[in-house]
Amino acid sequence: MDLVLDPPRGVAPVRLGMTLNEAVAAVSPWGEPKVHQRRGGASADISTVCDRVGVQVLLEKAQRVTAVELWWPGEGRETSTRVLLEGDDVFQTPADDILQRAADRGWSVDPADGEYAYIPGVSFGFTRRTSQEVPRCPGGLPVYFTSVLVGSEDYYDFLYEGPQLT
Repeated sequence: MDLVLDPPRGVAPVRLGMTLNEAVAAVSPWGEPKVHQRRGGASADISTVCDRVGVQVLLEKAQRVTAVELWWPGEGRETSTRVLLEGDDVFQTPADDILQRAADRGWSVDPADGEYAYIPGVSFGFTRRTSQEVPRCPGGLPVYFTSVLVGSEDYYDFLYEGPQLT
């Protein structure tokens, strides 16, 4: 199975702007979704697993999907599911190559502190953080990403300038 990252629309079949019920129905074929309500029901998240790839759907504004985050299955775990960004497998292509190709597309890449790169305006967030024994670059960062988030075009503006999410 391929999970295709489609910024700023989501990760099919999960689309940004879906209601909670629509998002639950979209991820249900992958596995039993768990819904967690937060802040008196104003926000929620849905978590499930698709062939060992972790999935979290965030509903942070008005009970609508604002972002989808996917996690690499972990060291030594196999999956036949690929997480694709314009043909590149985000968890099997070196992170530096993914970021370079994003820059080549004209996207502004903010490498942040190295572990948490993101692309504002497109609203991709990438994480390299892991405590597992994985191949590492000379600077110590994992060679591959361990998670990727797809949000709306203003997702990082919302996070850093908007209401604090707790």
